[in-house]
Amino acid sequence: MASKKTMNISRDSDTSDQATLMTVERGLQVLRSFRSNRAPLSNAELVKRTGLPKATISRLTSTLLQVGFLRRVPGKREFELAAGALGIGHAYLATSELLQSAQPLMQELADRLDVSVALGVQDGIDILYAGYCVSRKVATLRLGVGSVLPMATTSIGRAYLWGLPPELRRPLIMAQKRLAGEKGDALERDIRSSFSELETLGTCAVLGGYQRGTYGVALPVRLGRQGTLMSLSCGKADVALDLQSERERIAPALKETAERLQELSARSCVQL
Repeated sequence: MASKKTMNISRDSDTSDQATLMTVERGLQVLRSFRSNRAPLSNAELVKRTGLPKATISRLTSTLLQVGFLRRVPGKREFELAAGALGIGHAYLATSELLQSAQPLMQELADRLDVSVALGVQDGIDILYAGYCVSRKVATLRLGVGSVLPMATTSIGRAYLWGLPPELRRPLIMAQKRLAGEKGDALERDIRSSFSELETLGTCAVLGGYQRGTYGVALPVRLGRQGTLMSLSCGKADVALDLQSERERIAPALKETAERLQELSARSCVQL
């Protein structure tokens, strides 16, 4: 029978492990608050974005500074991502066989349709661009690999939501509604409308979901050895736009590329 001393040591170890895990989770939450526009953030802004207490944020930013994941903006009280944090993302993207194999197909689609093409993955309640290609003829949206877009208002985000199992989809929609406040019900109706499009047409199209005068057409895909859910989209900035015509122009080629990506990842057994 285990002695009380052994049991106490085990209990203390479990408590320590849980505390360490919570600290890591909160540290990652802070890092995720920095978006692709690279705008620096203060402790007060990080409190708003994370919902964590001010004292906790102060401890976390101090630690992240020491380990090289954040750096202080010269002459200010704001922080920005440092090489340590950026290096992890770049290393992941550079070594991902799936993303490397997807790049030529995405570039082919971008050049064929004169659009930007993005491959998105979930980042909390947002969508992160893990892959991005653009035609030389496309007006820039100032986006690229690492860009983070809202899940609830963009075609690439709604396509991802629709691809989730219902038990995972519902909490995300509820979280989006809470964030939208009094506009939450209208937002949910718009999301459900995109789901109907996906069910009947296989794609969803959204106008102005991220920037005014831009559109996106998207669908979910499952890639890699584990069938990782991602979403694939085509988009463009166009002030004189007929969204229905653009969807009809884009959808066939988008579906074809999605099928080729899924076949390629299944055949080569690449993983994310």
